Amino acid sequence: MTAAAERTPVDVAVGVLIDAAGRFLLTSRPEGKVYAGYWEFPGGKLEAGESVEQALRRELHEELGITIGHAHPWKIELMDYPHARVRLHFCKVYDWQGEFEMRERQTMAWQALPVEVSPVLPGTIPVLQWFASERGFAGATHRA
Repeated sequence: MTAAAERTPVDVAVGVLIDAAGRFLLTSRPEGKVYAGYWEFPGGKLEAGESVEQALRRELHEELGITIGHAHPWKIELMDYPHARVRLHFCKVYDWQGEFEMRERQTMAWQALPVEVSPVLPGTIPVLQWFASERGFAGATHRA
């Protein structure tokens, strides 16, 4: 068994917010966190007893100041980072209420393919590829 396989994954709820124009929201990781400055889809770890949707609802309110409508489960991706093994539960979100507040000193950007912001977190790249496949987009999804 590999060292990565021996590490228990941490479950993370991830919000893929999509606006009326089909753009998606990326946020930068704040200073003081692993991969500070990298762009990702917002979300966070599940707490004991929480469902993915409950965690996503809590995290997006804590981080962005919004209240989301229904979270549509989309994809699950297992990522091995040097600091942690994470199971990312991606949910599409099409409706929310409230004004966006960057409560963790992060930056936000509405993006389309190819994304203009960089660098992107490794766990973000599969999502960009899924979007490309769904939308019939050919070409690079992000800057390397």
